[in-house]
Amino acid sequence: MVERERLMPAQGAPDAWLIGSVAGLIAIGLIMIFSSSSAYAVALHHDATYFLKRQVIWLVIGGIAAYVAYRVDYQQLRRFAPLVLILTMIMLGLVLVPHLGISAGGARRWLGWHSFSFEPSEFAKLALVLYLAAALAGKGDRIRSLTGGVAPLAIVTAILAVLVVKEPDMGTASLIAFTAGALLFAAGARFMHLLIVAAITAPGIVFLIAHDAYKRARILAFLDPWKDPQDKGFHIVQSLMALGSGGPFGVGLGFSRQKFFWLPEAHTDFIGSIIGEELGFIGMVAIVTLFVIFAYRAARIAVSAPDRFGFCLALGCMAMIVIQAFVNIGVVTSAWPVTGVPLPFISFGGSSLVVSLIAVALVMNVGRHRRSSL
Repeated sequence: MVERERLMPAQGAPDAWLIGSVAGLIAIGLIMIFSSSSAYAVALHHDATYFLKRQVIWLVIGGIAAYVAYRVDYQQLRRFAPLVLILTMIMLGLVLVPHLGISAGGARRWLGWHSFSFEPSEFAKLALVLYLAAALAGKGDRIRSLTGGVAPLAIVTAILAVLVVKEPDMGTASLIAFTAGALLFAAGARFMHLLIVAAITAPGIVFLIAHDAYKRARILAFLDPWKDPQDKGFHIVQSLMALGSGGPFGVGLGFSRQKFFWLPEAHTDFIGSIIGEELGFIGMVAIVTLFVIFAYRAARIAVSAPDRFGFCLALGCMAMIVIQAFVNIGVVTSAWPVTGVPLPFISFGGSSLVVSLIAVALVMNVGRHRRSSL
């Protein structure tokens, strides 16, 4: 009887460490968005708080969406997973339609009207996690089969990634692949089977990079950014200069020099560089620590989930956020090629913030039903 009670689902209280880590990241994000964007906001919109105010609005929207995601019974989401994925694919297709998709910076990634727009590719990551969690829950031990387990899910992942690549958004497409691979491996897929899938897709990726001058330039800039510091290597060089200027303790909050139109995307993809400059190495360590705490607490919730779907859903949401965070940090430190992905909870961007908050809420939702033994 005691053992039976230990294995019964329990209505667990929200994980304070997980909430605290996310709250800390959001707070740092709001502060750093204002600091890193103020000069650009004044020059462009005559309002130093322009981007901060927009981020706060998205935070409210994301908070409402997260509350809904937390309150629904996550087990009911399983049957809607295929529909959510199909709708996401339709939105990704609409992005590519002229006069429907919004273009900026040489890419067509947004849907929306006037000042309101969102990136379907951000929602694609979450839709894939939900779909894979549902599929893996149904497959059980069959995931250890290549043809009946890994291959069908890899095909779905590839279709989604190709739609994102067409925008083009190679960075988000790579995150989709990495997240899917991590989730499949955690669910019991054989590592050799994942390697086979990677080997099959590798020639296509190499061909894509080799025949695209922009992507090829990014890889070459990653290998040697100082070869062309005024053009192809400009982002990386300016980012490294910001980090180098920060030293151990930073130049002080608000005193960045790189944000004055030297470092592109200072409040979005390269906000980590401004953090390193203003708050120093200590500031970067604090951010990494918060992501590690989030990953650890989310993994504990996943392990204690009452069913396989809950395990895969919580672990997939965690992997989606953490992988993106460390890819972004790798980019700003020149440990990874420039991919154009935001730092979760911290970078300016409504779609990324809303999706990340929903993902956290789903992890907490699974935590509400965790087994009392854990």
